Amino acid sequence: MPESISSISQREQYVPTKWDEFLWWLSTAEKELLMQCVVDRNRYRIIGTTVLATWSFATLAWTYFWSTVTSNWFVSVLLGFFMGFIILTIDRALIKGINKFNKSKVAPLLLRSVMAITLGTFMAQPAVLYMFDKEVKLQASLDNEGRKRKKQQELDILYNSQKNSLNAQKLQLQLQLKTKYDEVSVARQEFVAEIDGTGGTGKVGIQNIARAKKAEYEKLDSEYKQLSSALQPNIASIDSSLSVINTSLKKENEAFFGLLNNGFLTRIEALNNLVKNNTALQWRYFLIVIILMLIELMPVLAKTLLPSGTYDEKVRLREELEKEIAQSNHLKEKELKELYNQLARENDEVFLRQLFASTEAERKEKMKNRLASWTANNEESFDNFWLRVKKDMLTKQEN
Repeated sequence: MPESISSISQREQYVPTKWDEFLWWLSTAEKELLMQCVVDRNRYRIIGTTVLATWSFATLAWTYFWSTVTSNWFVSVLLGFFMGFIILTIDRALIKGINKFNKSKVAPLLLRSVMAITLGTFMAQPAVLYMFDKEVKLQASLDNEGRKRKKQQELDILYNSQKNSLNAQKLQLQLQLKTKYDEVSVARQEFVAEIDGTGGTGKVGIQNIARAKKAEYEKLDSEYKQLSSALQPNIASIDSSLSVINTSLKKENEAFFGLLNNGFLTRIEALNNLVKNNTALQWRYFLIVIILMLIELMPVLAKTLLPSGTYDEKVRLREELEKEIAQSNHLKEKELKELYNQLARENDEVFLRQLFASTEAERKEKMKNRLASWTANNEESFDNFWLRVKKDMLTKQEN
């Protein structure tokens, strides 16, 4: 059970509400000590309220942030509460380290301010995105269209040389066919004009000249058909290659378009472009960021700016008291252990002296028996006799 900290001379019995206890917990105050500090009670309620506001803002901001990552609102809310709890823990750690005796030190305060500003700046981004949601979505759509055009240009640069080469080959083959076809067309017109008398010799019917023109026409037509049969497979192959390239272009574009989204980074980039291109929004944007950042700084500012009261002094005195009591208990424990060791040594010394005194006669008798046995055994050397005596009868030093 937690130790109840109270003053013997206390005449007022103050009972805080559950809400007060919750705010004090948020402000990292010790309830048992704070109950005795009338003025500081409200100070730490104010600090607890600022922590609660920061915690709520962080939870909402992180929930919106996760909603841009996943479409599952349950997961977004769960992760939002988790990240909000982490921010709460960090804020409580920051304000716990600020008290009457160290808040005037520049380095710790600067470190806490840097951490708070970093967290505040990041958490301001989701809030700003939420506030300018429609404008950001419109800008993100425009940015995605720009990305599509840029991707198309990159693909054109990658495939245009190959496509141009194939189209040039196709054009050259078609030009050959067209040239030959034009020759056939001219020969056919000359032959028809010779037959109907509208051209050539002006004689109607099949004459020698008409037969010669017919033979020329049929020869050119045969050559055209042969040329067409030879070139059409090449043209078809070129068309197939162009079709493969166009299919690849289409697939790459579809794959790239599928990656375009309205995620957090896309919206952040759209917001930056929106702020950069919209002068009416710039000052308002920075003002909103500063205001939202101050929300994260509120607990640190409140703990730093509010004057110190009797609570900090009570905390310092209580810590000194606990240190003194711990040191006193440690010394008492040490003295008791030393006394125990001393008395144990004295008693063990008396016991050992009595033990050796009581066994002296038996050891002498045992020594005489061993000596008589060795005397009767003429084959055993004195060295072996000494080893047995040393092993069985002499004492051994304790390790």
